[in-house]
Parts: sequence; structure tokens; C-alpha cells
Amino acid sequence: MSGGAIGIVWSLVRANDVGWSSAEIISALVVGTVLMAAFVAWERHVHEPMLAMRLFRNRSFAAANATGFLMTGGLMAGAFVISQYLQVALGYSPLSAGLHFLPMTATPLLVAPAAGALADRIGPRPVLVSGMLLLGGGLAWLAQVASGVSGYQQLLLPLLVAGIGASMVLPTTATAALSAVPFTELGKASGATSTLQRFGGVFGIASTTAVFGANGHLASGSINEGFKHALALAAGLSLLGAISAWRSRPGGVWPRTQSGRRLCSPSRRWLRRRGSTAER
Repeated sequence: MSGGAIGIVWSLVRANDVGWSSAEIISALVVGTVLMAAFVAWERHVHEPMLAMRLFRNRSFAAANATGFLMTGGLMAGAFVISQYLQVALGYSPLSAGLHFLPMTATPLLVAPAAGALADRIGPRPVLVSGMLLLGGGLAWLAQVASGVSGYQQLLLPLLVAGIGASMVLPTTATAALSAVPFTELGKASGATSTLQRFGGVFGIASTTAVFGANGHLASGSINEGFKHALALAAGLSLLGAISAWRSRPGGVWPRTQSGRRLCSPSRRWLRRRGSTAER
């Protein structure tokens, strides 16, 4: 699986330098695709698969993981592009860029606890859909103002909107995915969810890098145009995530142990730094 991901990401990152029709890019894409297909075929037939493909037959689980993949792709891609924009286009130092980034990156401290509690009460779907729409809307807003921004003030509100959206989705994705599987499958489902989110981040950054390279260059006057298209792609990934979140079933009963006690939801465990297996 790692080899397949490396081949696909390599082709995305290198394509603008050597050409999409070059032997290097075509070979990397073919090898990466074949390795990914071979991994899926192998996992479907082994007795104890590392990634249980049968879980994806559940519509809610598949939709939640697609949302997590697209959320991480849009969020990581947006964060990567915006950090470069603050430093290259607006001339901030790395430390200053990080501080000006806080309206987007610090919001989970305030919003995530409320979003997790709300998802436990009304179900994850409305929280996921709303969060992905806010994330996508904030990134699209940033893409719109990127080409003609004259100062940081124009970026403040869209950064805040995107940050609120991401804060709503981060603790809720696990709830949506794990509440869709039986108690005995929680370990494998959690591993699948985490893996797909990591790959989503890699795919998002690689894709936006390719889009930026095709539309702009750091050393030329087209830098704003490149950032605009790259942020638009990040917004598009997020809006696709809102559609996949809507495809999940509403509500969802969080599984219980064999003794009948209800488990602590993933959104609350996420807020407790994950990993806790305590039961309520």
C-alpha cells in the first residue's frame, strides 16, 4: 500500500517538472495504481486482513471514511498553501506566519469540544456536513481574495470560517465511522479510518502542489494565480467531503459491550488525547 501511494504521489509532484507524458510519470502512475489494486485484492482474500474491506460495504462507514479522507486532504492542502502564501506573497517570517495562522489553527481548542458533544447528542452527520461546508467555504473565500489581497485583514475572516469548519469535523469523523460497525470490529475500523486520513493529507498536499506548479511559480509574477488555483482545489476537496458526509445514514447508535454498557464515543476520546479505552 505504501509503495502504491509513493508511486501516485511521486507522479503528482513531479509531473509539472518532467511532463505528464514522460516515461517517469507514466511509469510511476502505472506502478502505483497496480500496487494499490494488488493490495486491495490481497486484503479481500486473506483470512485476517490488515484492512478489512468488508467494512466498506457499510454505507455509513464508507461515507465517513471518504469524508475523513477528503477532510484531511482539503485541510492539509489548505494549511500548506496558506502558510506558503503568508511567507512568500505577504513577506511574513516563519514565526510571524504561524502567529497569523492562529485564527484557523487555534479554533479546535474552543470549537472541537462543543462539536464533539453536539455530535454525540444529535448524530455526526449534520455536524460533519456543516463543518465540511464551512471548511470548503472558508478555503474558497481565501482562493477568491488571494489574487488581489492587500493585507492580512482580508484573510482573517475566511481563516476563522475554515478553522471553525475543521474544528467541527476533526473530533466527529471517528464517531461517524466507528458508530457504524459492530463492537468486535472497532479495532480494525479505527485503523482503517486513521490510515485513510493520513493518505488523504498526502494526496491533498501532492495534488495542490501539482495544481500550483501548473498555474504559477514562486519566483514569478504568477504566484497569486498559482495560490488561487491551489486553494480552489483544497476547497473542492472539502466540498466533496460534505457530499460524502451527507451520504452517511443520520443518527447512529454507538455500540455497547457484551455486558450492555455503552462505550465512550470517539469524539470524546479524541478530546481526551485519544487512546483511552475506558467505558462509561
